[in-house]
Amino acid sequence: MNFVKRFKTRYILHRHAIKPNVWHAVIERLELLHRLSAVEKAHLRSLSTLLLHEKRFIGVGIIITDDMRVTVAAQACLPILYLGLDLLSAWTDIVIYPTAFFVNRDQVDEYGIVHPQERLLSGEAWSRGPVILSWSDIEQDIRKCHQGHNVIIHEIAHKLDMLDGSSNGMPPLHFKMPIPEWTAALSEAYRTLQQHVQHYERTCGNPYAASSPAEFFAVFSEYFFTAPDVQSRHFPLVYKQLAQYYRQVPYVCQ
Repeated sequence: MNFVKRFKTRYILHRHAIKPNVWHAVIERLELLHRLSAVEKAHLRSLSTLLLHEKRFIGVGIIITDDMRVTVAAQACLPILYLGLDLLSAWTDIVIYPTAFFVNRDQVDEYGIVHPQERLLSGEAWSRGPVILSWSDIEQDIRKCHQGHNVIIHEIAHKLDMLDGSSNGMPPLHFKMPIPEWTAALSEAYRTLQQHVQHYERTCGNPYAASSPAEFFAVFSEYFFTAPDVQSRHFPLVYKQLAQYYRQVPYVCQ
């Protein structure tokens, strides 16, 4: 980090720090963060402060409060706690709707015929565009602390996956992370999950993960942070790869 960047970072952390009462109130609500160490929480607060300074929050049919902004920032920064904020620097806007929202997409079938399709989403991430979130779904995640579900982590995982220009379930891996090991672990788990879904068998994860490699990575990232015990028990090789990628051992909701 050069001198100018270090100076700017110190300035932002000093002049635009998240207010202590707001930060502590958000941390208290987010069970996902309760078992982080004091050092990790302090680092997360710094990352969240910098993210809030860099990103523009846009409310569509909803007024965004400081508490809401910090709630989103803290969860968005959890996956990059040991990766750095630079990985989220290629985009600016975080758009929040009050509830799940409809999007229109063209679906191409196996014969090349295009079918218009309307879908109801709780979140969406564009490659170099915004992250779009449903506040009611964020609130539901907080109230129930769903194991295996966190819409913010899901969309941040998509953003990380897209860093190399494609959304294929494999973000740019760190040096000394062998690509064959990542591919073998996640591909095998993905095929297994697809087989269970195709045969209407009970799965040990959200069946939506079987819809594409990109969704597999995003959904399994949710499990990694919110239900690591489930993931490590049923998909230990995937858990190992995600632990290497995120460079942390997550804590499960109690």
